[in-house]
Amino acid sequence: MENSILKVEHLNAFFGEARILSDINLEIPVNQIIALMGPSGCGKTTFLRCINRLHELTPGARTEGNIYLFKDDIYRMNLIVLRRKIGMVFQRPNPFPTMSIFENVISGYTLNGISLSKLQKEEIVEDSLRKASLWTEVKDNLHKKGTFLSGGQQQRLCIARSLSMKPDIILFDEPTSSLDPISSNKIEELLLNLKKDYTIIIVTHNLQQAARTSDYTAFFYLGELIEFNKTQLLFSNPAKRQTEDYISGRFG
Repeated sequence: MENSILKVEHLNAFFGEARILSDINLEIPVNQIIALMGPSGCGKTTFLRCINRLHELTPGARTEGNIYLFKDDIYRMNLIVLRRKIGMVFQRPNPFPTMSIFENVISGYTLNGISLSKLQKEEIVEDSLRKASLWTEVKDNLHKKGTFLSGGQQQRLCIARSLSMKPDIILFDEPTSSLDPISSNKIEELLLNLKKDYTIIIVTHNLQQAARTSDYTAFFYLGELIEFNKTQLLFSNPAKRQTEDYISGRFG
């Protein structure tokens, strides 16, 4: 695929002896939104966690195969560098509870010992919060705790925290599942704005969300990648019976 940012070759993932992902091969195009969908337990989140090497942090977990970020093998990259290039936003908003909004946004620099001037910090915080569509709501309360924000605002703060590191890819693991419909809609609008500058990979159980937001969709079932195509094609004319059954609600 031309202009691919991520190339996955023969990826297998294990917990102990149990194989969670089986021979995944996939190329992710740059500056697109890719939805990962499939029934619970099919390997979507494990796949997401393999991309920034979180999977291997679990005792007994391991992977086989290759993942390349552009030309770089992620398994040979420095982990700090990798996680700066591939950010992640989790299912539940998780701002650092002891930190202010300002401190949360630049926490990636602080925790990695990267020194910044006061002006640099202020510029990064404002830029990241603007990109996360949160600046106007919090600009007068930057030194209050991030946990005082609403759930939807907290999730956008977590997105700003990820954006502050200037990643190439942002991974989202069901980022709206704990949010109300209005907050979810704001996150979806934000994703569509962000893809101008970032590649986005999102795990979602919400078929309507995948259809609304993504350019490409990958359908996983029982640890296998069944089908990967442009979202419109996959939804309107799925190539595989399992995909059709899932989209039409016959299983999952």
